[in-house]
Amino acid sequence: MDSAQAQRRLKAINGHLISDAAESDLILRPSATNGEFVSEQGYSVVLPEKLHIGKWNVYRSARSPLKLVTRFPDHPEIATLHDNFVHAIDTFRDYKYLGTRIRVDGTVGEYKWMTFGEADTARSAIGSGLIYNGIPKGSCIGMYFINRPEWMIVDHACSAYSYISVPLYDTLGPDSVKYIANHAVVQVIFCVPETLNSILSILSDIPTVRLIVVVGGIDEHIPSFPSSTGVKVVTYLTLLNQGRSSMQPFCPPKSDDIATICYTSGTTGTPKGAVLSHGNLIASVAGATFGMQFYPSDVYISYLPLAHIYERANQVMTVHFGVAVGFYQGDNMKLMDDMAALRPTIFCSVPRLYNRIYAGITNAVKTSGVLRERLFNAAYNAKKNALLSGKNPSPMWDRLVFNKIKARLGGRVRFMTSGASPLSPDVMDFLKICFGGEVNEGYGMTETSCVISAMDSGDNLSGHVGSPSPACEIKLVDVPEMNYGCDDQPYPRGEICVRGPTIFQGYHKDEVQTREVIDEDGWLHTGDIGSWLPGGRLTIIDRKKNIFKLAQGEYIAPEKIENVYAKCKFVAQCFVHGDSLNSSLVAIISVDQEVLKAWADSEGIKYESLEKLCNDPRARAAVLDDLDALGREAQLRGFEFVKAVTLTVEPFTLENGLLTPTFKIKRPQAKEYFAQAISKMYSELATCDPVPSKL
Repeated sequence: MDSAQAQRRLKAINGHLISDAAESDLILRPSATNGEFVSEQGYSVVLPEKLHIGKWNVYRSARSPLKLVTRFPDHPEIATLHDNFVHAIDTFRDYKYLGTRIRVDGTVGEYKWMTFGEADTARSAIGSGLIYNGIPKGSCIGMYFINRPEWMIVDHACSAYSYISVPLYDTLGPDSVKYIANHAVVQVIFCVPETLNSILSILSDIPTVRLIVVVGGIDEHIPSFPSSTGVKVVTYLTLLNQGRSSMQPFCPPKSDDIATICYTSGTTGTPKGAVLSHGNLIASVAGATFGMQFYPSDVYISYLPLAHIYERANQVMTVHFGVAVGFYQGDNMKLMDDMAALRPTIFCSVPRLYNRIYAGITNAVKTSGVLRERLFNAAYNAKKNALLSGKNPSPMWDRLVFNKIKARLGGRVRFMTSGASPLSPDVMDFLKICFGGEVNEGYGMTETSCVISAMDSGDNLSGHVGSPSPACEIKLVDVPEMNYGCDDQPYPRGEICVRGPTIFQGYHKDEVQTREVIDEDGWLHTGDIGSWLPGGRLTIIDRKKNIFKLAQGEYIAPEKIENVYAKCKFVAQCFVHGDSLNSSLVAIISVDQEVLKAWADSEGIKYESLEKLCNDPRARAAVLDDLDALGREAQLRGFEFVKAVTLTVEPFTLENGLLTPTFKIKRPQAKEYFAQAISKMYSELATCDPVPSKL
């Protein structure tokens, strides 16, 4: 296509843009030419991937259709994480920034705060302390501790002095820490007294480590090593004082310099190091917050692991807008207590926790007595109908019912997000109604520096993950082996591919795996199967990587089925299994113990122990009935229904090796762990089923 044609095409596209926002509720409008450019709701626009082919299959945000966002629109000078923090210091110097409830002596009290200005002084001292200890620019700095203010100080020091931060999962265990430290050539590890011993036990296997800094450590308890080992162990306070006595000028990075290497755990094999540049992270957060506004009066609670991209990106956002960040105590069981003390206005979480909140509240309502249950249902339905019709619900319902529920999260939450895995539409609607404010579901991954798509403000439809971030573009690619195609009716379906300034630089020292996910045109293949709903909304319907075939040749995506069964009242966790030797699926259910006990009581079954209850055929039948009902409601296909279940009291955890640090099931390990139970279920199916389950 010649340049004149290209100019004409761009002019046609321009014709869709509305100059006066007051003209219409849509961000874009159809014009007389190329009417298919915009989907009917206006959340996404569709462009041709290659002008000369003319296939209109690339979706972009309708908020920035002609140019992908790479910087914050109102601050284009911010190109790196260092620039972002300098902007925060200039703008919010005396505002609260980092807060903690934990005192020096380990006791817990009210939140005490460090300002942006104080954090600025501390990061300069930490960075200078690293230079004082001879750590060269560009070195990898390991972070082996959970969320606390010092994590952010060290991260800002890395940005200011051109070091590369490498989170070490505190849940990965010494073997993975050893692998990452060697693979990334880590020279410094910041840890806490609790993780110091595990580092010392592998010290001889991580020869590149020269300095260990103990956050919260006391000098008298710090072991010393002979200088011949080449390893120094100091407390965080010692490093801070070394830096203060020898302050060094910043060594600012460039936009395309590496900011961090985030190792993703994976369900099998060794961790992969996703290399993210400063430009990647700035583009991601600039795109995700495009058109949003947060304020220094906002308060954010930090408890999601900083080793994961979801929380890292949230921290870039809080810096940019001057939001105060309060850290949890470090114990998830005390999170609600921390929230009551902090009273956050922004709450980011994952479906696992939202499901627990949902189950806790619905259960409390059901056991509160007939009158209270009726009042709740009346309030819930009235508010739901008002929201669906675009009206403001009566404040009476909040006063009577929902303010008590809001108080569980501190009473001030105005913005909630969900990510990491799909959130049930029922739970999404429940959160909107009970907590008010904006509830936003997003979709992303480490390799895209976090957000790929997110729900648009004002979109009341649930059951999808919104439109593309203004910082990337999305296309779907046919997956013939799963019968998904871009020309499917009524909606296009296929593997989600993403391109733009948020795409990572590749896997550290692994060209082969990098080429497996990024094609020659720069598209990152996510392995997720998506579909475009009306209005340019993306929905995740399947997973390409975890599919397996049943004996009759049907493909199964177990995660999709597990997400349906997660709503079962008996289910705390669920593992669906099948293979090419069998024609049906079976499931291992880690039970919700209280629900199972209550069920036994209601059925008049004598309770002796949970183990006995789990082995009771009546309990298995009740759970299977509930799963079948949910399967029918979700319109699962016949072969997607599980035909047998094993109930277990034992949860799937990081400790027993059945979960990744992002709480995904490790399938090969779960299959091995429950091999006996799986074999028994298939044997029983074979004896009672006239059509053998084994072919």
